[in-house]
Amino acid sequence: MAEVKVLMPQMGESVLEGTIIKWFKKEGDTIDEEETLLEIATDKVDTEIPSPFGGKITKLLAQEGEVVQIGKPIALVETGVDAEEVPTPQVAANRIEEQIATIATPASNPSPKSALTSIVPKDRFYSPLVLNIAKTENISFDVLATLPGSGTGGRVTKSDIFTYLETRKNGFDTPITPTVTIEETPTEVVPVVAKPTFEDKKKKNHIMASRSLSGNDEIIEMDRMRKVIAERMLDSKRISAHVTSFVEADVSNVVQWRSKWKQHFMDKENTVLTYTPIFIHAIVKAIKDYPLINASVVGDNIHIKKDINIGLAVALPNGNLIVPVIKGADQLNILGLTKQVNLLAKKARNNELTADDLTGGTYTVSNMGSFGNVMGTPIIVQPQIAIMALGAVRKKPAVIETPEGDTLGIRQMMMLSHTYDHRIVDGSLGGMFVRRVADYLEKLDPNGGM
Repeated sequence: MAEVKVLMPQMGESVLEGTIIKWFKKEGDTIDEEETLLEIATDKVDTEIPSPFGGKITKLLAQEGEVVQIGKPIALVETGVDAEEVPTPQVAANRIEEQIATIATPASNPSPKSALTSIVPKDRFYSPLVLNIAKTENISFDVLATLPGSGTGGRVTKSDIFTYLETRKNGFDTPITPTVTIEETPTEVVPVVAKPTFEDKKKKNHIMASRSLSGNDEIIEMDRMRKVIAERMLDSKRISAHVTSFVEADVSNVVQWRSKWKQHFMDKENTVLTYTPIFIHAIVKAIKDYPLINASVVGDNIHIKKDINIGLAVALPNGNLIVPVIKGADQLNILGLTKQVNLLAKKARNNELTADDLTGGTYTVSNMGSFGNVMGTPIIVQPQIAIMALGAVRKKPAVIETPEGDTLGIRQMMMLSHTYDHRIVDGSLGGMFVRRVADYLEKLDPNGGM
């Protein structure tokens, strides 16, 4: 028999740790392979985790409510097979990540009268996901304390908070005004508000709080997701040698093509056609021409990816950034890419992304033009080696080459910013790649089909 370790699984590329909400088994219990072992919460998802092994649980290495880094052991399981037949802990963790289930959706028929009437415990654990939703929807801790929880020990789950939001939308919510005491000093006025009922030891799970010390400055504590983003961005700058190449592309044909098809997409496919999937389609074609761009660095080795999985940077309502991934983008036409872009953007805005939506990216696109930006210098998403920023499409005077000679005209122009890792990608490759993307956009037949 062999005793094996169960590792904290990866719950998304930007997730570095998870909080153990509940163990479904205790020490000494037997468990089957793929039977639910525990529930984990991160700032993006709450999900139940299956056991990668069958056998007897000899030790639980972390307690409920404890924050554990990704890849750290959380339990020991004694299996009934020989050691050489047992997969390594990392292989088992990868198996768990593939099995992580989609988060439950909110109740379809919430009971409006029961949302604020149940008696619940005062000392409660709120998962990072619940806190993020509460922050986005402006739900105070006083209101959270009144919500009935369907989780273990009265814990408020994602479904519970969505049920409350539904009742609030339907007008059944009675606003609760928190009690605030004002303490004055000769130099400042500081509101003193009752602390949340649950305090994370590392203070990483709290809703972002703001306060003013002098009346001239506002201090906002970064929420947990923003701290992770900050750390990942600094790591990327330390790891990769960032270089950016720029190309101005004439996308007049793209604008005409979209104008021709956007109503068809809405009427026949019930989906909005934006510029983003058209740009992604051109990027995918360029990646096929220059496959070294679709790679990562592992030690002294370059891993060229056969799959083309495009990460799409999406701004969340709370101001944070998340990068869901379009898997198999090279297998999709513009219609398929449009549906995937719209689906992932909607899931991101509604906090419905799963761990699988956030992993596996091989190249990333950031559409800065959606904010009216002309260009930008994006930071590479590790362990990828390149990222492209799309600028705003603008009408500009341009020189038009014709067989009869050059003329001036008004064209639809945009800037493409290609940032790449100069450890692997030299200026020639980085520049040729972004030029090839521009070529595909400029050569699009404005009268062509989908």
